[in-house]
Amino acid sequence: MCPILFRFGDFPVYAYGFFIALGFVTGFVVATWKARKEGIPFERVVDLFFYTLFSSLVGARILFILINLDSYLSAPFQIFRIWEGGLVFYGGLVLALATALWYMRWHRLPVWEMADLFTPSIALGLFLGRMGCFFAGCCYGKETALPWKVTFTNPESLAPLHIPFHPTQLYDAANGLAIFFFLLWMERRKRFHGQIFWTFVLLYAVTRFLIEIFRGDPRGFLLGSVLSTSQVIGIALAIASLFMLSYLLKAKRR
Repeated sequence: MCPILFRFGDFPVYAYGFFIALGFVTGFVVATWKARKEGIPFERVVDLFFYTLFSSLVGARILFILINLDSYLSAPFQIFRIWEGGLVFYGGLVLALATALWYMRWHRLPVWEMADLFTPSIALGLFLGRMGCFFAGCCYGKETALPWKVTFTNPESLAPLHIPFHPTQLYDAANGLAIFFFLLWMERRKRFHGQIFWTFVLLYAVTRFLIEIFRGDPRGFLLGSVLSTSQVIGIALAIASLFMLSYLLKAKRR
């Protein structure tokens, strides 16, 4: 669509980087607002947010590089051009989760309460990040003749040009926004701490698995090219989330 939103002189502002940054800023505002309502110290929220921000970017980039290792071995300096695209959500989620758990254990914060607090912000950030993918042209879909197809014509787009594709970036963006509003609704009805976080993991794992069916970009496959890397990770996370939801519910009853 429009990989470069605008320029400051000779300096380009890339849509992908802009929307990723907007997603983190918006998520931070939502998280701090919710933390203030819960009486959680502001400085702890700020520290936790920036630790998870950094680790999520690192994790998302590492997984993308591993999936496309051959390309980066031939052009290693491309590893640092993150503003042009190239993040895998699951890589960021896993490393950010590990970092957040370490931080909360270290500072003796309530792990699942904090996880529930931050989770809607993740879904909102996912929505904005996928809008960045749409503008940049990455994560494009398979060819289609459906009425809502999209065709990329900008020569700086990361998608092949002049081919009608499924707008899988918009599918994922709408998915993130829908999950965000569902989690806000669910917050008033949750039965145990950790329910919001693991519900998000389950919902996203299932919906992302389905969206992957319509993806057409090269993104790494496992099990003899039957399932994409994200689908395999999604299956593992769905199983883990079902187990954790059951475990936490039983623990609450006890």
